[in-house]
This record gives sequence, C-alpha cells and structure tokens, in this order.
Amino acid sequence: MEDQYLKRHVTTGCYETFVSNPNPIWQSESVLAFYLPTFAAQVAFMLLSTRSMYYILRPFNQPRLVVEILMGFLISPEIFGSSYLFEVLTPLKTILTVETISYVGLIYSVFLAGLDMNFETILRARKKATSIAIAGTFIPMVLGGCIYALVQKLYKAPPEYLAQFNTINAYMFWTLIFSVTGFPMVTHILADLKLLYTGLGRVALTTAMISDFYNWVMFAMVIPFAIDGASATYAVLTTIAFVLFCFIVIRPYLVKLIVRKTNQNEWDNYQLFYVVMGAYACAIVTDLLGTHPVVGALVYGIMIPRGKFTHLLIEKSEDFGVVYLAPLFFGSCGIRLRIIYVIKKQGFGLMLLVLFLSCIPKILSTVITTRFYGMSILDGLAVGLILNTKGILALLMLNSAWDKQILSVESYSIMTVVVLVMTMMVPLIINAIYKPRKVYKRNKQRTIQNLKAEAELRILACVHNPRQATGMINILEACNTNKLTPLRVFALQLVEITGSATSLLSVHINQHNQTQTGSQALTKAQEDLESITSIFQGYTQDNENTWVETFAAASTYSTIHEDIYNVAQEKQSNFILLPFHKQSNIEGILEITNTAFKDINQNVMRGAPSSVGIFVDRGLGSLFKVNLRVLMLFIGGPDDREALAVAWRMSKHEGIQLSMVRILLFGEAAEVDTTAHVESRGLLSAVLDHDKQKELDDEYVSAFRLKAVSNEDSITYSEKEVHCHEDIPQVLNELDQIGYDLYILGQGAGRNSLVLTDLMKWTDCPELGVIGDMVASNNFGSCSSLLVVQQFGFGGIVFENTIQPSNNDGSHPLSVRVE
Repeated sequence: MEDQYLKRHVTTGCYETFVSNPNPIWQSESVLAFYLPTFAAQVAFMLLSTRSMYYILRPFNQPRLVVEILMGFLISPEIFGSSYLFEVLTPLKTILTVETISYVGLIYSVFLAGLDMNFETILRARKKATSIAIAGTFIPMVLGGCIYALVQKLYKAPPEYLAQFNTINAYMFWTLIFSVTGFPMVTHILADLKLLYTGLGRVALTTAMISDFYNWVMFAMVIPFAIDGASATYAVLTTIAFVLFCFIVIRPYLVKLIVRKTNQNEWDNYQLFYVVMGAYACAIVTDLLGTHPVVGALVYGIMIPRGKFTHLLIEKSEDFGVVYLAPLFFGSCGIRLRIIYVIKKQGFGLMLLVLFLSCIPKILSTVITTRFYGMSILDGLAVGLILNTKGILALLMLNSAWDKQILSVESYSIMTVVVLVMTMMVPLIINAIYKPRKVYKRNKQRTIQNLKAEAELRILACVHNPRQATGMINILEACNTNKLTPLRVFALQLVEITGSATSLLSVHINQHNQTQTGSQALTKAQEDLESITSIFQGYTQDNENTWVETFAAASTYSTIHEDIYNVAQEKQSNFILLPFHKQSNIEGILEITNTAFKDINQNVMRGAPSSVGIFVDRGLGSLFKVNLRVLMLFIGGPDDREALAVAWRMSKHEGIQLSMVRILLFGEAAEVDTTAHVESRGLLSAVLDHDKQKELDDEYVSAFRLKAVSNEDSITYSEKEVHCHEDIPQVLNELDQIGYDLYILGQGAGRNSLVLTDLMKWTDCPELGVIGDMVASNNFGSCSSLLVVQQFGFGGIVFENTIQPSNNDGSHPLSVRVE
C-alpha cells in the first residue's frame, strides 16, 4: 500500500505523448492541425467562462484572480473526470503548450505589478506603514513554519511519503507564502469597496506596497536556495549586479528617452511594442542568471517612469497580457487542484483548521502593531484582513514548489485553497465591517443650519478641471467670514478611469509629487491636479485661517459618487460643493461640458452624508476680490432653510451685500401637494407636515430678521407674493433687473406645494429645483451665478423623468425672457 501511495503521488504530473510526424526536422505533430486550434478553443472557453462568472460574482467585489482560479478548478479532472469536454479543452499533450504561453501573460502581469510600485513611496513611507509591513511580513513567516510543522504531523500518510516533503526547502516555501501580500489585488479591492481615499485605505495601501516589495525581494534572494542550493549564490549575486546595472546605467537613459518621446507625442504601436518586449528581455536575462524570469519583468516595470506614458502603455497593451493570457496561468492553478482527493484522504476538518490558522498571523501582527500607533482594534483588524490578500506571487511560489516537487499534493492544494478563500473573504468581510452609509446616517447635525457660528466649517469642493476650481474660490472666500473660525477645504478632483487598470492608475494620480524626475511627463489628470493644487494654494497664502488639502479620486463616473461619500465622511465635511455640468462661454451662454457630470451630481444628492451645493458659475471666479451682491430666495422647506444658513454665514463677510426675498404663496400657489403622502401616510399627515414645515420656516426667518437684518446695514429683507404659477417668472424677472452677482436657492425638497411639484415635472435640470432651473436657463437671460443648496437629513432626492416641452410654440413652460 505504501508503494502504491508513493507511486501515485510521484507520477502525478507525468504523461506520455507519441510522435507520428515522419518529418525529420520537426519530429512533432502539426502545429496548425492540432495545437493551434486546441489553444484557440482553450483561450475562447476561458475568456467566455471567466467573463460570465466575473459578472456573476461582481456584486461581491471579487477580483479576477479568484474567478480565474475557480473556473480552472471547475474544468479540472476532479469535476469533469475523463469526460469529453475535459478531453477537448485540456488534453494532456497540450498542457505544456498552454502553460508555456500562459507564462507570457504571467510575465506581463508581473511587469504591471512593477509599474504599480512606487519606489519613492516605499523609501519615504512613514514609520507606521513601514512598521506594520515589517511585522506583517516576518511574524507570519515564523508562525507559518509552526503551522507547517503541525500540519505535517496531522497528515494521514506513510512516514516515507511525509519525510520526502519535510525539508528545509518546503519550510522556506510555506513560510514565504504566509508573508505574501498582493499589492495589485489590494488596490483593486480598495478601489471596488470605495476605500482607496480614506485614512484606512491609505494606510493599507502603503503598507501593502511595502510588504509586497519585501516579498519580491525575498522571492528573488531566497527561492534560488530552495530550488537549487548549489548555484544559488551565483544566481543571487549576478541578479543583484544586473539590477544595479539596470538602475544605474539603463534607467537614466530610458527615462530620458520616454519623457522626450512622450512630451513630443512620438509614440506609436510599433515603438510601444519594443517597450513591452523590454520586459521579456529582462525576464530572459534573470532566467539565464538562475533566478525566476518574473524577477526581470518586475525590475523593468519599476524602472519605467510613471505618468502619461504609463497610462498610454497600459491602455494600449493591457488586454494582451491581463485579459487574454494571464487567465490561462491562473486557470492552470485551478486545474492542478485536488481538493476532493485531499478531503477524502485527510478530512475536511484539516483543511478548515489550516485555513483558520492561516488567517491569524497577519491579523495578529497587524492588530498588535497598529495599537502602538493609536489605531482602533477594528481598524487594525481591517488592515490585517486586507494584508491577507494574496496575489500573483503566492501562486507563483506554489507552482514553483509543485514543479520541483518540494510541496506535496496535499500541501499545494490546501495552500491554494487558503490563498483563494482569503482573497475571496477579504472584500466580503471589509464591506460588512465598513458600511459608511450606516455610519453617517446616525449624524443628523451635518448641516450648516445646525453648525454653531464659531465652529469650524469643513467644505469638500469637488472639481473636474482647473476652470471649475477657479470659479469656486470666490464661493469659498465668501464662506470665510471670521478670522477666528478656521475654514477647512478639501479640494477633490474627480477623474474618470475605465478598464482593468483602474486601481493602478488611481494610485499614481496622487503620487506625482513623489516621482524621481522633475521633468517627467504627466497624464492630463495629473497636470490638472497640479493646476488645481496651485489655484487652491494661491488662495490659502492670503488667508491664514484657511487650510486646504488637494487630492484626486479616480473611478468610473457611474460609481465615483461613492468615493465622494466616503471622502466626505472621512473628512467630516459639513458641505459638499459640486460644479454644474454646464459652463459659461464668452457670450455668457451656458453650454454642456459633459452630461456625465449631471449624473454625478444627481447621484451625490441622492444619498450624500452632508449638505450639498451645486454651483452654476457665470464668471464669479473672474472677480479678483470678494465684493458680491447676493440674492437669497426663500420659499420654504428644509433646503431653503439650509440655503438661508449659507447666505447668513456669507453675509458676515465684509465684501458681501445680502438681499433676502421671501416668496409668500397664496391662493392656487398655496395648495398642498398630498400625492406622495396619500400613498404613504395619508392626507392628514401631508397637512400636518406642511404646517410643521411652515412653522419651522417662520421661526428661522424670524430669527434671521431679528439677529441679522436689524443689526447689519449690508443685509436687507423683503417679501413677494405669488398667487399662481404665472407669477413666479414675473417675480424673478423683477428681481433680476436689479442685478445680482450670486443667487442662493434651496433645491426645494419638503415644500409640499402642488404648483411647484407640477412645475418640477418640466425642469431640464431637476437637481437645481424649479427656481434654480429657471434662473440657470439661457432663456432667462441672467448673468448671475447660482448656488443651489440641499440640506442633509431628509433621505436624499428621487429624480424622476421630466416631461418634454409641449407648448404650441415649442418653448418650455417655465421659459422666462427678460424684456
């Protein structure tokens, strides 16, 4: 029985192939007749199946690596056995061909991992991140060795078989796998969970980068001794010499060449091909020197300067390796799994025990280290979980140990399952722990109305380009009313990134100040961030009590509002300032900049963790100093009270002249809208709610008149009556004839006015509300800028489809023309 057990395991990877081609030169089967069609079928099946499973698991924020390994396991012999599908997709004599080509994709993936690392960030990292990385790397190695010794004793196998794998080389592989953190996987998971720009995300990201760098260094320096100790010293020394040669001799010339050609826009696909081939050239060199080929690809990736060229390179070539070839490597890892066999022989309990014990070292070391730096146990647990994310390096080590028969079938299968399960569970657990919306819903005081006069005002100013940043400066200056009360501004540039390299590029956008060369070519997003930073820094130089932090959030536009939520919650902002999706041209007409900006604004308003303001800029930023005539229109409701609070705060600035006009609704215009309330709470609730809102309006306006109007010469108060919807355009025309620099309005939620609800159906921009949409319309003819405010705490806004114009003349029912 023992001989059969040993024979079965030693010959697991062997197979026979017969050569039938009599050609004396090639002595092989025809490539075109067999290997190429089979390889094409394998690639097509893997792409189709992994894409399908990826979209199924996408709601659970699972990375592609998990999907590709799972798909490989699903087509393994343990699932299909010797079925016809398995014979067609993975015949034994094509396995070597597929694995060889899959290593082409693997080398490119490691090259991307090198691009993902920022050596300056690693060298300049704070003590906290470095300490967490060191503890999370070396403590798991020690505990991992203890776990392997325990597992060896628990295996049910003959002593001769166990002795074959109870070696120092096996311990080296096992312990190194425990120390691994997959930095590219961490960035993808943090980006998917919208934690990339939070304090927790920044600590985890930097720590993961440092840890991953240490892991790659140990892989290059230690693994040669585990594979071939006789020539390991030569391999390590020559590899070190090669790395020094690359950075001292090759890199300066390479950086100069890339920067020059990028600045002159000289790159084409033919030239980019040679750059990509450099990764394979370096891989060949390190392979010849005795270390793994991926080491050369990693070194080459680190040498490439970040910036505009990196974006271009990834955009042009990422599909080649990441989408088409890398899945073959990860799929082959799944095909090699023998989970069912291990469970039958060793029991399911052993696998669960190893999985549980494998999760502890990283978490334990991280929690202990983070406590020394004042982080909570929950945050330390979260960072430890994130650092448990594995990636390419862990699978590469496992495959190397499998090929050299250093680890047994049981150890390989169990550790692959551990890598897979830990990477799967990290996004699920982190998403369950950190539910930002549950956190900020508890705080109902995130409004300017409830903010004390002497309290610090924290504004999150979101911009897409430098022009919008320039326009918002005067709004921020107008809010900076008291030299004793600090103003904190968090300027957030919103950058759209699509494709599989989202997390990679989003990391480097905020790292452009840490690059090694000052003449490096930047991406358009980085150039805009430089300009935006310069604009806000110029503003803070003249304001001692103003503090500004500028950074970027890179994501898809469909989900970037979640980044805004999390940053607002992280920074505890009281007010989120958004730019309107139209901008004024030379003639003063608003033109659409990007329709996606409108969707972003509406998404933010649906569930923001603080009050929101949409700024329609008609040249307000062109004024050198704040000297504004401001009109605040008050109809009623929570949004109008918040808008009045903003205007009230601005009125304390010495350069602001505020005119508040309260529009009183009578007759037809005063009818209560009971439609929504009848469906939910009934007619009586609608009337009571309307009366309650009116009572709150009267109380707040009375306080404003008593405290502000009576004591300040720069503040005036007046009232206008409206009896039907036709009166609204007339009142607006009269007020606009006076001439104001800035309108401040409430979006209008909670007014419960039937007339305004009916008019809302005809708005082109519902995020501005009825009055805001009219004032912002080009037909209105106003030259004034506009700030529309939504108060936090009323469940957000539901935007419905608006009705298209149906007037006989084709005009909008709310069109207003100034005569």
